[in-house]
Amino acid sequence: MASQSEMDLSCPVCHDIFKDPVILSCSHSFCKDCLQRWWSGKLIHTCPICNKVFLSNELPSNLALKNLCEAFLQERKQKASPGSEPLCSLHFEKLKLFCLDHQQPVCVVCRDSNSHRNHRFSPIDETAQCHRGELQKHLKPLKDKLKICEQVKGNFDQTAQHIKSQTQQTKRQIMEQFKKLHQFLQEEEEARITALREEEEQKTKVMRDQIDALNRQIIDISDTIGAAEEEMRAADVSFLQSYDNSIKTIQQRLQLDPSGLPGGALIDVAKHLGNLTFNVWNKMKDMVSYSPLILDPNTAHPELILSEDLTSVTFGQKQKLPHNPERFDKHNCVLGSEGLNSGNNSWDVEVRNDRFWGLGMMQESAERKGQIQTGFWEILLLDGKLTASSPPLLPKVLPVEKPQRIRVQLDWDRGKLSFFDLDTKKHIHTFKQTFTEKLFPYIFTKNELPLKILPMTISVTKDHEVPLTLGYWPF
Repeated sequence: MASQSEMDLSCPVCHDIFKDPVILSCSHSFCKDCLQRWWSGKLIHTCPICNKVFLSNELPSNLALKNLCEAFLQERKQKASPGSEPLCSLHFEKLKLFCLDHQQPVCVVCRDSNSHRNHRFSPIDETAQCHRGELQKHLKPLKDKLKICEQVKGNFDQTAQHIKSQTQQTKRQIMEQFKKLHQFLQEEEEARITALREEEEQKTKVMRDQIDALNRQIIDISDTIGAAEEEMRAADVSFLQSYDNSIKTIQQRLQLDPSGLPGGALIDVAKHLGNLTFNVWNKMKDMVSYSPLILDPNTAHPELILSEDLTSVTFGQKQKLPHNPERFDKHNCVLGSEGLNSGNNSWDVEVRNDRFWGLGMMQESAERKGQIQTGFWEILLLDGKLTASSPPLLPKVLPVEKPQRIRVQLDWDRGKLSFFDLDTKKHIHTFKQTFTEKLFPYIFTKNELPLKILPMTISVTKDHEVPLTLGYWPF
């Protein structure tokens, strides 16, 4: 309830402390704005209290009353010190209730006012406790989102470091090969290094942008969590006053979506190292060594170790590698660097029959994460027997001796994938299938001895537009 002194200093129209009071000749005072609104649209200006008519529009200020009001407000403001409990901004009473209709703290005077007539109220401490529980529920998915962001960032950091490691290793291999080509190949070497550096700069920049964006998300989410938890520790009134903004901010942060690692993020090592000497055969013909198949290290399972020239693979200790989309994570597989969707292609593989290996082709759309259900054709050494496998068909044991060197031949257009014993020239097995998409050569191994792609013997003829001929014996 307002005190007598407050009532004496209240405008009869707005019932609030006088603001810029004016006095009429009838000795009644009003807020200047209140009196002007009262007279607005009326032809005859009368006193709102005694109805005395006034012909003049002049509104002299009541300076004495103005000073009293300012002194009263200043005194009341000083009583409401920063460390004390917040007071109602209208009535300077303690905020003990929460209006459920307006969703705001109010005092007992507000409760009885016209603006809150027939509204529902609850004790402010009960409402604060309830809202704290709701805020805690909203914070949980945001904290889960933060954990996901931190995990994704960890993989991004590892990927960025792996890119640098790949760059350094690839650079070293390039330089070692180019040293063998002597000084006249220096320009070619520099061109290769420049291309590698440009790719490193491009992909490192992409990764840095991804990391920076994720860092910003993490900071925003962390700040939001910190601010919300700080608000939950605040006094009930302060907490409730900021509650809606806290919920809105949390909902906004929950919209943040940390995207996973994009495809093609790693250095395309195969592009830089694959068939390197063959590409300069016209300068160093006697030194050319051409491999028809280059393995892609970005697809290799972490337990597979590739040779520096990317033509052999060995089963070994699991390596710490980033989780990129191209890499197999369950099966010990590695793909060739180039897919095939036409023509007749072949390559030779030296196998070591010490444990468990497989050779074949895999569709581009086949899953690389988890169990590979279908989309591949292979022959494999399983339990000491050579077996043909192409799910969902049942495996078929092949009645042949275990070969040491195998030729894989793909006739994509005719839908034939054949395997031959390179030493005995005997046919091992042929899959017949209508191929509809790009196929990638692949090797599966748990051998401790390497499976190696054999180089082809190169013969070069140059007669107008006659193409390069790769010499190998046909079946």
